[in-house]
Amino acid sequence: GSALFLMSCKKTVEVTEDTNEGLMTQQADSLVIIQSEKGNKKTRFETPLLEAYDYAKEPYREFRKGIDIVTYDSIGGVESTLIADYAIEFINQQLWEVKGNVVATNADGNMLETQQLFWNRKTGKIYSNIDSKVTQNNGELVVTGTGFESDEKLKDWEFRRTRGRALVDVEPNRGQDN
Repeated sequence: GSALFLMSCKKTVEVTEDTNEGLMTQQADSLVIIQSEKGNKKTRFETPLLEAYDYAKEPYREFRKGIDIVTYDSIGGVESTLIADYAIEFINQQLWEVKGNVVATNADGNMLETQQLFWNRKTGKIYSNIDSKVTQNNGELVVTGTGFESDEKLKDWEFRRTRGRALVDVEPNRGQDN
C-alpha cells in the first residue's frame, strides 16, 4: 500500500515600515519627460531607467543607467545640458548626485567635466570635491582644480587648488629700439 501525507506550514510574517524600506515603488524604462512653462519647453529629461524608493528612510530616485538633461531659455534655445552615467536624487534633501563621465555645458559654451557632481536645489549651488575641469572660450581657457563650487547656471566658478592654461595672443613689440 501507499499513503499520501499532506502537510502545511503556517508562517506569520509581520509587515512593518522597515519591511517596505527597500521596496521599489516606481520603475520606468526609456523615460523621457518634457516640462513646459506657459507653452514654452523648459526642460527635457531622459533616462534609460528610473527606480524610485519612496518608503526608504530617505526617499530617493535612482538612475543607474544615466541621465541626459537639456534646459531651454524663454525662446527655445539650449540654456544648459548635463549628461552622466549615474544619478541619484535624494527627495527630502533636494540634493542630486551625478557620477561617471559628467559633462555639463551652459549657454555661454562653458563646459564642466568631472567624475562626480552635486546639485543642491535648495541653495541653487553645484559643487564637486574631486578633480574638475572647466573649458571656456572655445578652449582658450582651461581651468582645473580639486573641488569647485558654482551657481546652477555654471557662470560663477570658484575652484579650490586651481591649475590652469590660457592662450594669449601676443603681437611683437613694434617701434621699440633693439
